Amino acid sequence: MRLLLDSTFVIDLLEGLPEAIARQRAMFESGDEPFVNEVVVCEVRAGMRHRDQPSLAGILEPVEFIQPGPQAAMLAGRWRRLAHESGYHLSLPDALIASAADAVDAAVLTRNARDFALTPVRVETY
Repeated sequence: MRLLLDSTFVIDLLEGLPEAIARQRAMFESGDEPFVNEVVVCEVRAGMRHRDQPSLAGILEPVEFIQPGPQAAMLAGRWRRLAHESGYHLSLPDALIASAADAVDAAVLTRNARDFALTPVRVETY
């Protein structure tokens, strides 16, 4: 399965959350394909301690970094507009993460499924 790792998942790995560690192990044992984009890396880096940088680099090393391009950005903008017109708020980071997942036919791996409920992407939880 293709999985776009949400910032929450990466943060949970950095913090040593047992459920996230078990899901990461299962991901590699089952041959899942993990991805991240610049939004995930930026969100995680912005909130982490400097001393955790080597740990983040280790988490990201076996994960493919993607930048899906303008079509994905247009789709994220469309989803945000539709959410707004319906009286809801879809954050810019969540819209961009979801559209990146859509671009590579991946599910978003997160424990915050609600963050992606305003998009049609598949969500995997742990």
